[in-house]
Amino acid sequence: MKEIKRVVLIVLDSCGVGELPDAFKYGDQGSNTLSNTAKAVDGLHLPNLQRLGLGNIASISGVEPQDKPLASYGKMAEVSPGKDSTTGHWEMAGVILKKPFPVYPNGFPDELIKRFEKAIGIEVLGNKPASGTEIIKELGEEHLRTSKPIVYTSADSVFQIAAHEEKIPVPRLYEICQIARELLTGENAVARVIARPFVGKPGSFKRTDGRKDFSLPPPEKTILEILQSKGIKIIGIGKINDLFAGRGISRSIHTRDNQDAMDKLIQTIKEEKEGLIFINLVDFDMVWGHRNDIQGFAKGLEDFDRRLEEVLDLLQTYDVLIITADHGCDPTTPSTDHSREYVPLLIFGKKLKKRVDLGTRISFSDISATLADIFGVQGTGKGESLWREIHDR
Repeated sequence: MKEIKRVVLIVLDSCGVGELPDAFKYGDQGSNTLSNTAKAVDGLHLPNLQRLGLGNIASISGVEPQDKPLASYGKMAEVSPGKDSTTGHWEMAGVILKKPFPVYPNGFPDELIKRFEKAIGIEVLGNKPASGTEIIKELGEEHLRTSKPIVYTSADSVFQIAAHEEKIPVPRLYEICQIARELLTGENAVARVIARPFVGKPGSFKRTDGRKDFSLPPPEKTILEILQSKGIKIIGIGKINDLFAGRGISRSIHTRDNQDAMDKLIQTIKEEKEGLIFINLVDFDMVWGHRNDIQGFAKGLEDFDRRLEEVLDLLQTYDVLIITADHGCDPTTPSTDHSREYVPLLIFGKKLKKRVDLGTRISFSDISATLADIFGVQGTGKGESLWREIHDR
């Protein structure tokens, strides 16, 4: 019988811990999502993350370093260029990109938009970078009059399509997103096409939980596919399935928000006794980080910390818990974009060593290499495994 049978990998989307050395190339000097957020609210109350060792990784007001943290701790740099969720998650899974995904600070090329309009049989509105909530305020009423879908982007590599559910039903919205995905190739191969359905009336439009991401598939085999090919079950909770275009995912669980995601994580831990449970908590990014909502971000961290206690109580002797992030999105800076940051790394297990200082890892792909060692498979060849450092035997 394998000593470790299950790994729970939690990604706190956007929860970076300080600027990377090349942050200046991205305009992210001074970004430090967790530390700056904590300072702005006069300290965070995160007792469970504190006892694991989060305060040993970075100076976070209210989260004191521990003499005897329960977890091993460190931080990871990103080798791949960029600072988006797809790049970060792919690197964790053992795929390192050589060039960033394309972005469109001035909107998409006219020629591309014309081809898209021809393919879907109707003109579009927008075609510019915008906040998703703001653009439906701006163009939602015109969309209701004309039925023209709203196309917009952001600082991320995304082609987003918003539509009112009464004008463009969700199944049709997904169809036109798939059409866009097939058009967006080559130099315009954006990381994700995102369906953004909404409901309501002018002045009170509200996005629904019908969001769906149409991602590029990873260009190489990930650790998820390798594990799955060896009969190891991979459960993706939240946007994990979308980020990997379904590759290497045995079971996908949709979530509405962080609280719903934690409910489903806890239920999954009770149900699935083996394999990899891989969860992304997106609200830190989508709801608070991009909107510079410092108070919301801080409360979200404290809410997660309370739910983390439930997770810790459920862990068995055959479990490993890994907590990390995919990039930063510092709500205290003027930018509403992601930030190029180190990410925290906490690894806990009842059979693992405690309080090992893992230092600064040079790539997120160390997670992939570690997963390969835990499950006894040949990895992707990327990253350096941490298993010997944290394992007692």
